[in-house]
Amino acid sequence: MRRQLGELTAFRADLTASVVVFLVAVPLCVGVAVASGVPAELGLVTGVVGGLLTGLLPGSSLQVSGPAAGLTVLVFEAVKEYGIGALGALVLAAGALQLAMGALRLGRWFRAISVAVVQGMLAGIGLVLIAGQLYALTDAKAPGSGLANLGALPGLVAATAGSGPALTALAIGATTIAVLVLWPRWKRAARILPAPLAAVALATAAVWALDLPVARVEVSGLLEAIQPPGLADLGRLTEIGVIGTVLAFALIASAESLFSAAAVDRLHDGPRTDYDKELMAQGAGNAVCGLLGALPMTAVIVRSAANVQAGARTKVSRVLHGGWLLLFAAAFPAALGVVPVAALAGVLVHAGWKLLPLRDLRPLWREHRGEAVVLLVTALAIVTVNMFEGVLIGLLMAVAKTAWETSHVHLEIDDPQGAGPVVVRVLGNATFLRLPRLLDQLEALPRDRDVDLDLSGLRHLDHACGAALSNWAEQHRRSRDRSAELVP
Repeated sequence: MRRQLGELTAFRADLTASVVVFLVAVPLCVGVAVASGVPAELGLVTGVVGGLLTGLLPGSSLQVSGPAAGLTVLVFEAVKEYGIGALGALVLAAGALQLAMGALRLGRWFRAISVAVVQGMLAGIGLVLIAGQLYALTDAKAPGSGLANLGALPGLVAATAGSGPALTALAIGATTIAVLVLWPRWKRAARILPAPLAAVALATAAVWALDLPVARVEVSGLLEAIQPPGLADLGRLTEIGVIGTVLAFALIASAESLFSAAAVDRLHDGPRTDYDKELMAQGAGNAVCGLLGALPMTAVIVRSAANVQAGARTKVSRVLHGGWLLLFAAAFPAALGVVPVAALAGVLVHAGWKLLPLRDLRPLWREHRGEAVVLLVTALAIVTVNMFEGVLIGLLMAVAKTAWETSHVHLEIDDPQGAGPVVVRVLGNATFLRLPRLLDQLEALPRDRDVDLDLSGLRHLDHACGAALSNWAEQHRRSRDRSAELVP
């Protein structure tokens, strides 16, 4: 009986979480598709596959997959270069490559990820999401990249202030955010109805009742948008440029998915991700998306974080979210047409804000300043460049910081005051990072005395340090010899 109650409680939590994720997924699916230069319905197809197929497969229990925001520019360029018909072939080949990488157990290498890099990734995605959705809050079109969106915000403020419809949309979006913040304080209601669902429902009811002039979600049937690749499209996979695009799709999608898995694992206490199985699950999802001519998928940290924060317990929530997408987008596209875009933008702004580690940043700066720098650099790099390159920059920063911190080296100097040579023992890890300070200390020794340089206490001596110490010893010997010749 107790077990049945526990399962019922878990299913109820997964059911409500699936609705929350569905509300977050709709604008993401549509927005990524539009930004990629393809019909909005193809983004929803990828979301459905990410829920119903990838959601069922083993790997990560709470991570949610969908259209890849990090691949938007690549998809746009690929469609422009090869045509929308070739998109399915590219995604299919990328999915097959991911399956092979998972079978070779290459996914495990993504476990070695700095916590600061993961937090910086979350913060950067949160900032990019907020910057982009501020335009949707006023029914305006975002300029494009994260940096461009931030730079155009003063113009957005001026344009909104002089437009009645924009101010109306902003009021709807701001009210949605206010409900999201205040609703959880009403504990009894929050246990029955999740805050995002309540906020979107209230906003939709207000727009419908008052017949407000704001933009609504626009979706037509899914079946008409599906365009499986033909034999001619598959034949182009032998072209050098196409092969490069496939490799980029596979590597970037894999990296984003597994970086996201590391972040999601730190958000909950449930089962950890099996990286190899998750990589294969992503590959299977992309293979099916390719067969349907849809967008490539990755695990999406925004909807994954929303899934965890909504109280999801098992993979049921992400499978159900795919079912909601299929039901409303395929069977009842008109049902989505009454939802105001500004309300969904409010949900995403709130989700992006919750990804910012504002509470953790100050104590992290006080106790581990280097980690805080890595976090901030990663976040800023994602905003100014893109997610994949931003994470790579953060990883390089983390490696450099670790190399600096582990390359401790110091000298123990025993000077018998003229009774014999100066004995210098070098202890620790001698790397090029500490070489300037090490040479400064050695060059401060008396030039007219013999020096016995003992390197037996070193745990590591890199080539640069070894060559520099040999050169110093030779120069010191010559300097001592010249000093001896000058003595009468």
